[in-house]
Amino acid sequence: MNAPNAPRPLKKVLIANRGEIAVRIIHACRDYGVASVAVYADGDLDALHVRLADEAFALGGERPGDSYLSIDKLLDVARRAGADAIHPGYGFLSERADFARAVQNAGLIWIGPEPSTIDVLGDKVQARRLALEVGAPLARGTQDPVAGAEEVVAFADEVGLPIAIKAAFGGGGRGLKVAWRMDEVTECYHSAVREAEAAFGRGECFVEQYLDCPRHIEAQVLGDRHGNVVVVGTRDCSLQRRNQKLVEEAPAPFLSDEQRQRIHQAAHDICARAGYVSAGTVEFLLSRDNTLSFLEVNTRLQVEHPVTEETSGVDVVIEQLRISEGHPLSFTETPTPRGHSFEFRINAEDAAKGFLPTPGHVDTFNAPSGAGVRLDSGIESGGRVSGHFDSLMAKLIITGATREQAIARARRALEHFEIEGVASVLPFHRAVMAHDDFTGAESFNVHTRWIETVFDTDTLEWAERQRPATEPGMLHAMIDIDGKRHRIGLPTALLAQLAPGAAAAAPEQVSDAHDGSVTAPISGTLLAWQVDDGERVAKGDVIAIMEAMKMETQITAEADGRLTHCAEAGATLEAGQVMAEIATD
Repeated sequence: MNAPNAPRPLKKVLIANRGEIAVRIIHACRDYGVASVAVYADGDLDALHVRLADEAFALGGERPGDSYLSIDKLLDVARRAGADAIHPGYGFLSERADFARAVQNAGLIWIGPEPSTIDVLGDKVQARRLALEVGAPLARGTQDPVAGAEEVVAFADEVGLPIAIKAAFGGGGRGLKVAWRMDEVTECYHSAVREAEAAFGRGECFVEQYLDCPRHIEAQVLGDRHGNVVVVGTRDCSLQRRNQKLVEEAPAPFLSDEQRQRIHQAAHDICARAGYVSAGTVEFLLSRDNTLSFLEVNTRLQVEHPVTEETSGVDVVIEQLRISEGHPLSFTETPTPRGHSFEFRINAEDAAKGFLPTPGHVDTFNAPSGAGVRLDSGIESGGRVSGHFDSLMAKLIITGATREQAIARARRALEHFEIEGVASVLPFHRAVMAHDDFTGAESFNVHTRWIETVFDTDTLEWAERQRPATEPGMLHAMIDIDGKRHRIGLPTALLAQLAPGAAAAAPEQVSDAHDGSVTAPISGTLLAWQVDDGERVAKGDVIAIMEAMKMETQITAEADGRLTHCAEAGATLEAGQVMAEIATD
């Protein structure tokens, strides 16, 4: 590695992102004494990150492709704002080597790994080859991206099911599909390509053997321009739905000293071989028979970096700023973990309905406080969750001296967290922290498909009933009975009879749905019809694909009959809107 140039102090950082991660980077810039510049899509004009930054500039457009994914617009704002650096956060353009090059070619500092490193490690096929060179364990997979669904079927025939189809230039669970039956391999491939193109602008995918029910373990790495590469610590991110993490913790629990050392060594060797600079994460799968397999490298800041910060004492974002200026790391060895930390992703999703995204207006957002509580949030009461972006509203980080203390604090904090107006995953988090599979003192029985295969969503019903503000057709009030406070709920129809106009605050929802109607389960975009207009369908057939918050949802027929489209592909639908009719025999 060539000797680094003299440090180049940062003055003003443009944050090419939105939501909680933009807020997080703004805080780090303020702590480090650097000015921050926010950017915003049309719907984010009054977003929290826009109000907190020192300056804010419009990108124009509502959807990602017209705003946060527009390289030309971002560079133009950087020029107009006089920014000398760009931090991409995570998602959007954070793992795009062409964006990193464009930033550098514009004379700006790129706060992240070198474009050449992103090229190698961001391409999962090349990353596998590099991992093999340094001796990291690997599951069987294709050497190059596949040319089409036929190659995927052939691989499944040879290796056996299940198989994982992964976006070669993606991460965060986007463009990742698992096929469990041969008859779904082709559609899984096409779905992975669609998601990859939408999220990353490239649809190439490769295929590998899928390890059933593994744990997801990862190592946080930092590297500087002086040749230092340090593993900051491990995390467990096994609690996932649709390959997207929901709960993370650090350090990864229930690992042997040998397993932890092997993870540290492999992560270090992979990043050292790649000449890694800035923050990155090396991910592994650990099967039930203790087989460890390299998964991928995320060449960016991770969503779950706060749990590593809390248990290591390292501010990962400020280290990124220091590294980008040319300074060496502020530490040279893996810090000894101090306590235990959990991160709960607070998504706008209805866990009781298969984690369906629920964009909309957030009436109430009351976060907990107290010992060991940290909140990284991109929203507050009165804000709005857009259907065009990710469902993540905030991250609740809980830390204790031990895992047991962190669990106790987490239970208390989750109980005190109130969100009204949109459904959230809080009921799920409360249920998980009461489940022995996750909180047991002797073993850890959670794996990446635990939600789909073990967790009983019926246990969420009680929690759903505790959120009366989102219950349609009801109004609630507080009353005092013999000096004790009570909360009561009354149907708006009854109130209307007793006092006309009293129910005005809760207007009745109007729907044209009737028997035979197919209604949109989420607010989002009708991505594609899977069955042509006028064709016959059978109950359970997938008839359409909807997309909201970067997630695809399959719409199935609830009866046999002839399908009539009531909306065109590409249309934006509201939850409950009639999208088709099925005429039964």
